[in-house]
Amino acid sequence: MKQGKYSHVLYKAVRIWAIIILLSVPALAKDYDYISISNPFLNKTPVAVTRFKAFSGHEPEVTDGVKAEQILKAGLDFTGYLKIMDPAAFLSNPAESGIQLGEINFKDWTGIGAELLVTGGIEETDGQVKLQLRLMDTFNTKLLVGKMYSGPTTQIRAMVHRFCAEVAKALTGNSGVFGSNIAFVSTVNGNKEIFSCDFDGFNPRQITYHKSISLSPAWSYDGQWLAYVSYAQGKPDIFIKNLKDNRSAVINYKGINISPDWMPDKLNLAATLSFSGNQEIYLLTRTGEIIKRVTKSWGSNVSPKFSPDGRKIAFTSSRSGNPQIYIQGRDSAEAQRVTFTGKYNTSPAWSPDGKKIAYVGIAENKINIFVISVDPHIGPPIQLTAGLGDNEDPCWSPDGSLIVFKSTRNGGRAHLFVMTAAGTAQRQLLSMSGAQSEPDWSGNTGLATE
Repeated sequence: MKQGKYSHVLYKAVRIWAIIILLSVPALAKDYDYISISNPFLNKTPVAVTRFKAFSGHEPEVTDGVKAEQILKAGLDFTGYLKIMDPAAFLSNPAESGIQLGEINFKDWTGIGAELLVTGGIEETDGQVKLQLRLMDTFNTKLLVGKMYSGPTTQIRAMVHRFCAEVAKALTGNSGVFGSNIAFVSTVNGNKEIFSCDFDGFNPRQITYHKSISLSPAWSYDGQWLAYVSYAQGKPDIFIKNLKDNRSAVINYKGINISPDWMPDKLNLAATLSFSGNQEIYLLTRTGEIIKRVTKSWGSNVSPKFSPDGRKIAFTSSRSGNPQIYIQGRDSAEAQRVTFTGKYNTSPAWSPDGKKIAYVGIAENKINIFVISVDPHIGPPIQLTAGLGDNEDPCWSPDGSLIVFKSTRNGGRAHLFVMTAAGTAQRQLLSMSGAQSEPDWSGNTGLATE
């Protein structure tokens, strides 16, 4: 789900070489998934992450090794499906005995319940580092991933996250979230501006400086373009910005121009325009030319979201009297109503596999996030948040394992939170002044695994 100085800084700032470590036992090709991230009853898999072996042992190397270990643990823990074990339980120390497959006594790890083991080593010379990282299956005594990364010490975070992506791919078949960014709205001196941050809330950076109201950021499929709504010209218009070379366009038809969403694999977008008098959804080019009108119905039709294959659009419509979620084929005139529980349901967001839609609903005067299957025969909606402030603006991670959202649970001011797709492990994403809202999670365009 994924850019110049505003995105993927850690991945593109310098050249990073990644090569497979040549060991006596090669990394195994995966022919099945260890972990099913779509399982709502998923138990976290215990993983032991050991101290990094400092090959030279001098102070900068040791310090950088500690830093790399902390980043690695935080990255793996962020996935929501791995449980980082307490080092106090460890029976051996690979940082001293050896980090390679043949140097590991796997009984020391199975004996404490570690199903996976990650070992690391670091060499540091004149500001340049080499990281050796391995993921091992303790019960089958097998190497799953073995990598070496080289680059300046300033890129340790990027190198470690590249390995985390390899771990995610080996365990789930998907590279996870480690090459993605999150765009969002944050208040600045009474105004609303667009920001972005790394997948885990690190490195927040301001993108717009309109000193106005800017809303609804949306990433293009390639992560190069950001569309958003701004009142900078006095009314809601859609601004389109290339984050690499600062090319831009403004969609400013008469009336309102709101809620942009990019088509997957193509630089077209859907948006709500009202120049005809009614709020209808249109398909537009990147420069704002109208390709076709999608909806033709009484009531407001807003918040279009493309399905992952780009063939359908979910949206909110008041055509039944109250806001509800509908799905319509991009080339169809017929819309299918999705939500029937509750009188107010908005803000649809497709899961990356196209099977579910997360949305915002009001039940018992509380605003919460729900998820419903696109297949009406599977069952009723499932409530993911409850009892903790108002919860809105859901958006799925590119691998479908997590959902980022806005919540007022901490003192009434809105901040961004993240939870698993099953609604567990809800935690605040980042701490910033002001209020944050409307997150949009990009794809993994800043990351390539081997």
